[in-house]
Amino acid sequence: MVRDFSPTGLRVLREVAQSGSFSAAAGVLGYTQSAVSRQVAALEAVAGRALFERRRDGVVLTPAGGRLLARAVRVLDELDAAIRDTADPDAAAGPVRLGTFATAVAGLVPGALASLPRDLVVSVREGSTPALTRALRAGTLDLAVLAQTPPFRPPDAEAPALDLTILAERELVIAVGARHPFAGRRAVEVGELAGQV
Repeated sequence: MVRDFSPTGLRVLREVAQSGSFSAAAGVLGYTQSAVSRQVAALEAVAGRALFERRRDGVVLTPAGGRLLARAVRVLDELDAAIRDTADPDAAAGPVRLGTFATAVAGLVPGALASLPRDLVVSVREGSTPALTRALRAGTLDLAVLAQTPPFRPPDAEAPALDLTILAERELVIAVGARHPFAGRRAVEVGELAGQV
């Protein structure tokens, strides 16, 4: 009997990789956690190897899981395109999927979106830098605006490295009461903040 990867299983793989846990993926997909576990088990049976490394703080893709995810994203994009094409054969290519953190949604993103062509559809998802990084790796985002501070390190240790472009650098400021030891100072080193409440 030949067993294949199912589209449902591939969608589960993508969501688990993006969210970092079976329970979070279940919540997004509207499944129970046991249903997600069964889908992953079925994928691993077809693959003949583990696709996720289970840890106390969630799951991460194994090398085999990473390779399958790359193909799964392409397969699912094609299936989604087929659905769009059959619904409206004159429809433009799918939307650009942008992820961003909350402050950028309010300040940076609206101006950038206003400068784009009107017929370009952009879907925006808000999240933390780790969540957006996982979504980029899972292929559910095309690009993301991440929050980082100098020195600008890679957002994760996965390979290949994500292509990063620094959009802006800003000073971080702290606010203290008039009697605080830092009051009146023009600069504070990050190390001096340790132990401050």
